[in-house]
Amino acid sequence: MDFNEIVNQYKDKMLEDLKGLLSIESVRGESKQDAPVGDGPKEALMYMLSLGERDGMDTKVVDNLAGHIELGSGEDLFGILGHVDVVPAGTGWDTDPYEPVIKDDVIYARGVQDDKGPTIAAYYAMKILNDLEVPLKQRVRLIIGTDEESDWLCTDAYFKKEEMPNFGFAPDAEFPVIHGEKGITSFDLVFESDTKAYGDVVLNKFTSGERYNMVPESATANITVDDADKLKQSFDAFLEEMKLTGDFIKNEDTVDLIVHGKSAHGSTPLEGKNAGLELLRFLKIISIDQRAFEFLSFYDHYIRDNFDGQQFKMDFKHEEMGETSVNTGIIRYDLNGKSYFGVNLRYPLGMDFKAAIDKLSKEVEAHKIAVENVSDQVPHYVEKNSPLVKVLTDTYKNYVEDDTEPFTIGGGTYARVLENGVAYGAMFKNTKDTMHQANEQMPVDELVLATTIYLEALYKILVEEALVE
Repeated sequence: MDFNEIVNQYKDKMLEDLKGLLSIESVRGESKQDAPVGDGPKEALMYMLSLGERDGMDTKVVDNLAGHIELGSGEDLFGILGHVDVVPAGTGWDTDPYEPVIKDDVIYARGVQDDKGPTIAAYYAMKILNDLEVPLKQRVRLIIGTDEESDWLCTDAYFKKEEMPNFGFAPDAEFPVIHGEKGITSFDLVFESDTKAYGDVVLNKFTSGERYNMVPESATANITVDDADKLKQSFDAFLEEMKLTGDFIKNEDTVDLIVHGKSAHGSTPLEGKNAGLELLRFLKIISIDQRAFEFLSFYDHYIRDNFDGQQFKMDFKHEEMGETSVNTGIIRYDLNGKSYFGVNLRYPLGMDFKAAIDKLSKEVEAHKIAVENVSDQVPHYVEKNSPLVKVLTDTYKNYVEDDTEPFTIGGGTYARVLENGVAYGAMFKNTKDTMHQANEQMPVDELVLATTIYLEALYKILVEEALVE
């Protein structure tokens, strides 16, 4: 069977369905009774389920947070886990992020790479098997989530009510196969101080970041200052020295200092430029009020340049998984409200996170800091020589000349919720990674190739029973 030729016959229809999905602004929004993570994610979920119904497959929705499209019959179940929620578009786009366009055979839209394009590719692999009426020896489900970019409420809700697949993959990363993922934690370092703010320069508010798992691309400090011109001179000199761009805005009674950085995925903080950390760097070198100085002192000791967890005493290294990484994705300071650092930390196998966070909590008390809102997803690992990893790797290498071995990552995919799950594409070895960035993109030929690889892999698993020992 020529899988590539078959997929190409579906290319136009697949692009049409993908554009429909990409047009939905499925950023997490206000929680409602019938839309727990907002209208956008629910709309995207229902859109995917409508495709399954249109194409004659069984569908189910779970708590308006997740759902599935199922094909085949039998006791065993193979799972494919994709998500249709996206991170906020941010700034810097050359096109409307929710009006998908194809230029030079490249699709541009928020979510096309993470994870709507790969999810559609996996769906079409199932659709083609259904259309060809290929007899399957087990069931396959495309499980669709709506909260992957935030709290994973979707998978929590889904697997409380639905069965766990025997094996599966998440099309939300890179080829050939990702068989291990670091532990992922988020926590807030909350500043608790009754110190009064007074002086020539008073920090009123500081805002940076929207998501724990994104490197902030901008930061704003609102300041009351006696000599605005002198502050502007210092700020301009700082921007020039640090090779940054920014804005100085005079208001009626205050000024706004704005620094522009570069967004990136929270698992790779050094690939971006954290605007929040850079603006705090400037505030640290000027004469600021005592309350803000305490906040900045904590930043200086625990947050500044802390990309490997060393300042938290959480730096750890694993032979396969690598080192701890830290992204301070959210920074808030409010003279009359809550002030905190929102941290996203990823750690490899072997580190005792609970012991480490307990130790950090006791240590930072002296800085008037409390550790709150701790979440922890432990590391996930599937043996590199497992039958699942082997069949997926071999299928990939049928189409791509690539000696890359299966590997582990610092990112987190739905593979970690499966007992026997891995991440499988859809980025190739030369793919430009634009996840969580402006002008997110996916070449059309990569969409087609990923669909072809998924189709052959499912054929081997569901028809030829490649995982049966």
